[in-house]
Amino acid sequence: MTVPDSKVTSLIWGTLDHTIITGHEDGAITQWDLRTGKSIETVKDHQGSINDMQKNRQGTMFVTASKDKTSKLFDVDDLSVHKVYVTERPVNSASLSPVYDHVVLGGGQDAMDVTTTAAQAGKFDARFFHVIFEEEFARVKGHFGPINSLAFHPDGESFSTGGEDGFIRVQSFDPSYKEFRFDY
Repeated sequence: MTVPDSKVTSLIWGTLDHTIITGHEDGAITQWDLRTGKSIETVKDHQGSINDMQKNRQGTMFVTASKDKTSKLFDVDDLSVHKVYVTERPVNSASLSPVYDHVVLGGGQDAMDVTTTAAQAGKFDARFFHVIFEEEFARVKGHFGPINSLAFHPDGESFSTGGEDGFIRVQSFDPSYKEFRFDY
């Protein structure tokens, strides 16, 4: 398949592995039919490059991470946006918890814009949002530069981050995380 317009920056498998969903440098998301090689649908719901896309455990939704300082929850079948998670920095990676209604976002400013005070100001934290309510409820520190990649462990007991600082952090959740209930 040839992508004519914008460079592909991330991709995931679609429903029943008959489609591929691509994220693009111009903020577009396209669903491709693997049997025909043709585009099925394209949406332009991000204003900046899409840095990452990850599906939920059930494979029905996926979350994006974008330079436009947002992460969005999409439906795999029709590419409709269900939720938006807003930050004040570019989002490089996002992952959905396999056991809780949580999404974790990581990012930060570009490496050339980083100052020594940025880490102290909390610009490189992993940020937890409630999937449904779109509210940030926790942050985890650990990196001295932008977080480039993150993922929940399949059992939901921990998550890992990889950063511009050259470190990989594996964070295990304490009992208070597992007992946390969002007030609504």
